[in-house]
Amino acid sequence: MKYIKFLLVGVLFGITLSKAEVISWYRIYEMFKLQSFHMYGVIGSAVVIGIFIMYFFKKGTLKTYEGEMIHVAPKKKGVYRNLIGGIIFGLGWALGGTCPGPMYILVGKGIISILVVLFGAHLGAFLYHAAKHRLPH
Repeated sequence: MKYIKFLLVGVLFGITLSKAEVISWYRIYEMFKLQSFHMYGVIGSAVVIGIFIMYFFKKGTLKTYEGEMIHVAPKKKGVYRNLIGGIIFGLGWALGGTCPGPMYILVGKGIISILVVLFGAHLGAFLYHAAKHRLPH
């Protein structure tokens, strides 16, 4: 019962993404073919909002819902790891027609074929976890 607020926020977020058409395969296809600004506007807005939120987290102005400070650990610098990770993520996004979050929304909307993509995403996460100690981090 104490997690009901998270479920409600998730449902509201799913409805918002659905109504904004950002879970639409056709919108994603338009984005990758550079035919529409819609997805770039949504993603760009999320990046700008994320920058401001991270600034306030680091400054100590924003805290968790329990009132705790959030510590943001510095990231290792490396162009290649970001480039390779971005390419893998982008290929999965282009081939699957969706990024990880909206996969669950599509299941909720009754798009059964997305279960194949969801299975592949979970398999990839499992394989990464199994092999991460051998990978350069």
